[in-house]
Amino acid sequence: MRPDPQSCEHGGPVDVSFGSHPTILESRLVTWPDEAGCAAWAAALAARPELRDAYLELDGPLGAGKTTFVRHLLRALGVAGRIKSPTYAVVEPYALPDGLAVSHFDFYRFDDPREWEDAGFREVFARPGLKIAEWPDKARAVLPPPDLRLAIAPQDDERRLVTVEACTARGRALLA
Repeated sequence: MRPDPQSCEHGGPVDVSFGSHPTILESRLVTWPDEAGCAAWAAALAARPELRDAYLELDGPLGAGKTTFVRHLLRALGVAGRIKSPTYAVVEPYALPDGLAVSHFDFYRFDDPREWEDAGFREVFARPGLKIAEWPDKARAVLPPPDLRLAIAPQDDERRLVTVEACTARGRALLA
């Protein structure tokens, strides 16, 4: 899953090697007024066909709602059963009812880039399917460019302000 190097809106090539990110092509500020708003946004995203082979990054402090968003997204995609945080396992694999693979990563405890190769994550990212990463900053040097990056900022009430950035043509299509 490598984006087209010509996909930047300025028309010039960008460095799409692992560990670097293309220019942000488009961004939006979204408000989730409560968990139901998060669920509705996740369901709308799940309806987009471009999501089936996308890579999403989720940024935000502890308790921001990253895993909650993933749970709502995976439920909307048809994942049944328990959806748990991969904090200790680093990755939790899921299969959609149609067989498509989903890999939910949590790099919070990721310390050594050698773990990337040892765990076979390069192969996971090379295969078709949806990839979602929490705490991507901990593995930035080895991650591919995201299609969509969500920065979730909790407010003093239940609201979440979410900056959504499209970094590839696929990400732009997800925002359309």
